[in-house]
Amino acid sequence: MDAEDPLFILYTSGSTGKPKGVMLSHNNLVSNVLDSEKRVPFRYGKSKALSFLPVCHVFERMILYLYLYCGVEIYFAESIEKMGDNVKEVQPNVMTGVPRLYEKVYDKIVAKGNEQKGIKKLIFFWALNLGLKYEPYGKNGVWYELQLKIARALVFKKWQEALGGKLDIMVSGSAALQPRLTRVFAAARLPIMEGYGLTETSPVISVNDVRQGGFRIGTVGKIIDNVKVKIAEDGEILVKGPNIMLGYFKDPEKTAEVLVDGYFHTGDIGEIDSDGFLKITDRKKEMFKTSGGKYIAPSIIENQLKQSRFIEQVMVIGDGEKMPAALIQINFDFVEKWGKLHGITFNSKSDIISNPQLIERIQKEIDEANKKFGQWEQIKKFELTPDVWSIDAGHLTPTMKMKRKYIKEKYIHLYNKIYQ
Repeated sequence: MDAEDPLFILYTSGSTGKPKGVMLSHNNLVSNVLDSEKRVPFRYGKSKALSFLPVCHVFERMILYLYLYCGVEIYFAESIEKMGDNVKEVQPNVMTGVPRLYEKVYDKIVAKGNEQKGIKKLIFFWALNLGLKYEPYGKNGVWYELQLKIARALVFKKWQEALGGKLDIMVSGSAALQPRLTRVFAAARLPIMEGYGLTETSPVISVNDVRQGGFRIGTVGKIIDNVKVKIAEDGEILVKGPNIMLGYFKDPEKTAEVLVDGYFHTGDIGEIDSDGFLKITDRKKEMFKTSGGKYIAPSIIENQLKQSRFIEQVMVIGDGEKMPAALIQINFDFVEKWGKLHGITFNSKSDIISNPQLIERIQKEIDEANKKFGQWEQIKKFELTPDVWSIDAGHLTPTMKMKRKYIKEKYIHLYNKIYQ
């Protein structure tokens, strides 16, 4: 057996089309483990990890190999529903996840804060707002750091305890992480190191590292050793290195489309700053043009909208249409609590999404988010979907990315209502 022989075939998530079988060699995975190892602050033979992502996903599979290489104890969570109990039981030092997981953790923490009364509630939200302004390496100055020290003692220490009390680092991949989450968890001494990669790249291309100035909020870190990245004229990220796949299984045409002159064309748009940090701005395949000829980058708008506690999932639509719009899955749990506070009774999910007061409030949330964007990018219309978007129902991939084609087809009646 040769190092360049196929190790396994992993299928892509299919978030933008038909899944493809990616052939990865022994060398692809081993090189990625060795080149990524330098970016993780593990205590060899002592660190403990909690794993919950599907092992059929390349991110978690490579991470498991990395844990083994570094002598890290691996504990497998019983289910995503039991993650809260498992993390307290295991008390891990490291945990990998996807943005949706960290969003849920953050939402639960904020919900707990809202349940506080009087001075406790004031202190909680003072600490939270302080954390949302966090900059690493003391860049906010002495006065901020002094306040942060107090916030950590009074509030953030409880966040650490809720996540086992021993977490040194969390790693995020698969999709873009909202910078506000990066800030507030780092302020709480629960740093999330965002990285970037694809199934076709085994997967890591770049990753943040809190040590030696290697952590920059809003980026996916610096390129790992032995991997070369260049930005094409249209902004697409091109990658070359020992981690690049052998090709797509029984699909030489697709392989030839993405592997050109030794470089893999990622389909993602990005830039590299003067210090070598890579920043992803959007997915080339997800960008679309309105009938007026304006390009729309949906994920940027979606991430801004999801900062609202009323919005759990959102998909920006409008390819070839006169304006961008949105299909929204509200945060049903939060909305029900909001309804009680305002004396509104909901009898069913359909009752919730048709409530005039809620629709008016969602419009306010969208108006606030729209201030961040140009006139052509702003969401002009929206519709609320009646159910929770999930993996089992087919809305999401196993790593919680949206299946855009499926969502559009499922809610085509809402799409037509917006544009017809």
